[in-house]
Amino acid sequence: MVSIITDLKEKYRRGNICLQLIYINVAVFVLVWLAEVLLMLFNQSMGGWLSWLELPASFTRFFVQPWSIVTYMFLHAGFFHILFNMLWLYWFGMLFLQFFSAKHLRGLYIVGGICGGLLYMVAYNVFPYFRGMVDHSFLLSASASTLAIVAATAYREPNYRVGIFLIGTVRLKYLAWVVIGLDLLFITSDNGGGHIAHLGGALAGLWFAASLSKGTDITKLINRLCDALASLFSPRPRKPKMKVHYNAERKKDYDYNARKKSQSDEIDRILDKLKKSGYESLSSDEKKTLFDASKR
Repeated sequence: MVSIITDLKEKYRRGNICLQLIYINVAVFVLVWLAEVLLMLFNQSMGGWLSWLELPASFTRFFVQPWSIVTYMFLHAGFFHILFNMLWLYWFGMLFLQFFSAKHLRGLYIVGGICGGLLYMVAYNVFPYFRGMVDHSFLLSASASTLAIVAATAYREPNYRVGIFLIGTVRLKYLAWVVIGLDLLFITSDNGGGHIAHLGGALAGLWFAASLSKGTDITKLINRLCDALASLFSPRPRKPKMKVHYNAERKKDYDYNARKKSQSDEIDRILDKLKKSGYESLSSDEKKTLFDASKR
């Protein structure tokens, strides 16, 4: 089990941002599923707990849980829900990376999710059709984020051809228009909130690509916040302890110079004694030292 987790961590570290986002979504889905199973064993429901991570339609509830504007975009309602969202994220995320940077993808995923969530809340509180549903409606999905990536890619390369199963090759701009058109048609369906969020994400993608073509990156602030958060949780490198290593040659030179100075001082002392008191006043050791010095 430990080796599996280590292997997954290594694959996550080496993967590009598109794969990392997929890993995060799948990890959250698995953790929520395991929590639901555990709570079920105690006859408890995950619904009450999960609602604190889902995005509420009610602004009053949102002010109590503002973090849900981000957490909701990593949650999914079931296996097929996450499967299709992750397939779309993979296909168009990898295509997106051919024209934009990894940081753009990360930033747009979050910006698209935020814009989709905000449009969902505004629509539910503005249009009378949704007012009776506001207090008990919650949003969860990566769809708005994924649609932002699709729309941005379609804006950047509208004539890029993609292969669709059972349909054939379609230009990216037509695929984007069909998806957006379907979301518009199904606003009043049972999943109306989800389709509204899709439209918000698509608008964010168009906004991003149009702004970037004019030199403005709307994901810059989000990416700075992400980098700042990442730096808080990343381990800081330890400063190496200072160690002083004496060079052997330098030590030899120091010892040699010290000996030379000592000998020189001794010779000077003996010469002063000789000058003052004569040769006979010198000891045998002093005479020998003077004699040895004269031979150098």
